[in-house]
Amino acid sequence: MTYLQNRLAAAIAAGVTLAAVVPNAQAAGEVNIYSYRQEVLIRPLLARFSQATGIKVNVVFAKKGMIARLKAEGANSPADIILTVDAGRLIRAKQAGVLQPITSKVLAAAVPAQYRDPEGYWFGVTVRGRPIIYAADRVKPSELSTYEGLANAKWKGRICIRSSGNIYNQSMLASMIAHNGVAKTERWAKGFVANFARKPKGGDRDQIRAVAAGVCDIAIANTYYLAGMTGAKRTTDRDAARKVRIFWPNQAGRGTHVNISGAAVTKSSKNRANAIKLLEFLVGDEAQRIYAQKVLEYPVKPGIAVAQVLEGWGKFKADRLKLAELAKHNADAVKVADRAGWR
Repeated sequence: MTYLQNRLAAAIAAGVTLAAVVPNAQAAGEVNIYSYRQEVLIRPLLARFSQATGIKVNVVFAKKGMIARLKAEGANSPADIILTVDAGRLIRAKQAGVLQPITSKVLAAAVPAQYRDPEGYWFGVTVRGRPIIYAADRVKPSELSTYEGLANAKWKGRICIRSSGNIYNQSMLASMIAHNGVAKTERWAKGFVANFARKPKGGDRDQIRAVAAGVCDIAIANTYYLAGMTGAKRTTDRDAARKVRIFWPNQAGRGTHVNISGAAVTKSSKNRANAIKLLEFLVGDEAQRIYAQKVLEYPVKPGIAVAQVLEGWGKFKADRLKLAELAKHNADAVKVADRAGWR
């Protein structure tokens, strides 16, 4: 079996879709990506990068198992860059030893310090808020204030949220621990869980749909999902989006929890210079505008206009916690959720 056939077989066994097979990882003018992000979201960005630089981009879209795959491949991995969501996944990749640090004045200037690794192992390329989503016809904004307020008994049987096994919720809990400590966060989590309308299931879109359907009155979800539903092909999703509103919690205090989608250069990279060029392109004005207008996420680079739907939600105060801090508290976040009965 040839090298190319082996790579294809490995991709199929790993349950990924091969958008472009890499026949020669060391070929000049190429950069090779393992991406958690959906093809439809990043293809326009990568196409523009190739047009602007002449560098060919090869992508393996991996929904899960990216870190395990990089570890198994070791120095022989063809990947130069990983693209993923949530700082938690980037932190885990760093801890697994599959990334390498890079130094770039362009990245340092474009990406605020709280959205990048202090040692240069990973960089945010977009920002996502994780606000409260509420039923427009059953909840008044004046009833809402903070994440902590969702443990109040008045919300009993009224809250939907996905599993605590999801990295988004683990990162949110880790940020609360960073601000409030383990004991206080655990007390909150127990009250929060007591208010669930149902056992956690599904993704963020499912929580929004549940609010719209009257299963619950409150959900917590990333902004990207609701933004996408406002212009979705499915009429039911567009209808659901119209029935809910966003509330930005903790505006009088630390601010709403935010996270990132991000990128990093792999330890095994054979095309390091091209990988750095791609990272720099992703935080440049053109790519940031594409992220904002087409992908419907908040630009990580200050000064870039957001999409109309995001602008309609108004400006908000974001938590300025350095996302690298989440690594210190992730293990405690998992334990807190478990002790609180948040499955």
